[in-house]
Amino acid sequence: MAKNDPYAALRIKEFNIFLLLRLFLVFGWSMQFIVIEWQVYSITKDPLSLGIIGLMEIIPAFTMALFAGHIVDQKEKRNLLAICIAAFSLISLGLFLLTTDEVVGNWSTKSILYSIYALVFFGGFLRAFFGPIIFSLVALIVPKKTYPNAATWSTSTWKTAAVLGALFGGFFISWIGVDNTLCIVFVMVVVSFFLNFLIKKKPILNKKIGEPVIQSLKVGIRFVFQNKAILGALTLDMIAVLFGGTVAILAIFAQDVLEVGSEGFGILNASISLGSIVTMFATTYIPISRNTGRKLLISIFIFGVSIIGFGLSSVFWISVLLLFISGAADGISMIIRQTILQLKTPDDMRGRVSSVNSMFVGSSNELGAFESGLAAKLIGPVAAVVFGGTMTLITVFAIGVKNPVLRDLDLRADIEAHEDED
Repeated sequence: MAKNDPYAALRIKEFNIFLLLRLFLVFGWSMQFIVIEWQVYSITKDPLSLGIIGLMEIIPAFTMALFAGHIVDQKEKRNLLAICIAAFSLISLGLFLLTTDEVVGNWSTKSILYSIYALVFFGGFLRAFFGPIIFSLVALIVPKKTYPNAATWSTSTWKTAAVLGALFGGFFISWIGVDNTLCIVFVMVVVSFFLNFLIKKKPILNKKIGEPVIQSLKVGIRFVFQNKAILGALTLDMIAVLFGGTVAILAIFAQDVLEVGSEGFGILNASISLGSIVTMFATTYIPISRNTGRKLLISIFIFGVSIIGFGLSSVFWISVLLLFISGAADGISMIIRQTILQLKTPDDMRGRVSSVNSMFVGSSNELGAFESGLAAKLIGPVAAVVFGGTMTLITVFAIGVKNPVLRDLDLRADIEAHEDED
């Protein structure tokens, strides 16, 4: 195996443009999520309303996921991404207008709330496309031997943007108000739209253009369920995100449990992503190819323990530290999952496999938001978080025992094969 180069992917000009595009796009998306969660809870003071936000996004994201993957495998990726970013900019513009003084002063609270839900719903359709497009585009920009390094930098950039969006989202609510913050989101999305055209159009590698949709979807689903490593990694992350996610109800902890206001809310959100960023950059120097499966299981176990600790904490800085640890563990698991997917997915099936990944993991973010909001309403926020962390630990033990292919997974042979191929 060639010597590890932590900057291999960064030596490719188009990949750097892609990272900058993703930074602006995810920064805006992350800040928008934070601001909308804050605004909706401020309007309703009902934990279930936060869960409904997740539900409004998961319904279209989940139902469209497989169809979106089929389209991505059939179409040119650069232009398809441009269409999705343009549509997302319209949603961001709509959310900004809903929070302006003119609308707030003349519309009823219920009308504003339902309009926010509607825009989030339409955003869910776009979520179904973004994941498969990004996943496929990375593989078309960098050579195969650079996939693991590119996956690390791409995911690190995503998390960096998420931490900045969460941090500034909380601060901007206090500094410039909700409406001006959402205006910044709109600008960030527009910038990402123009950056997209600095990337050249890419070839369509799918040899079955025009393949019937049903047949195409069956092939993609069959591939995922027959590959035990991919299926195990997706299942593990899905359960962890579904039950172990706390982001959806952090507004409750910030306002009612820890009582730290909007600035504290931003810090709590940012601490999760900051932990991920630290470990992600570390993995560019310390590859995760050796004993990959065991590292995945250990990272999600640590994630579950830290989530339980956060739920039981009543001290702000202890809570911040525990969320940082959970983010660090989650960062490792995301890098491993993305590397497994990149190395074990054929080029002509990347859109469909990524769509299945979105159904397992991406949609479980929104479903997890609904579960967290509902559990917080029924048993309280503390008990809801502790329950979620406990379910995560149970899942780690179950998959570790039942899926030896994932547990014993080592990616060194796959990386060496791609080096020989290039």
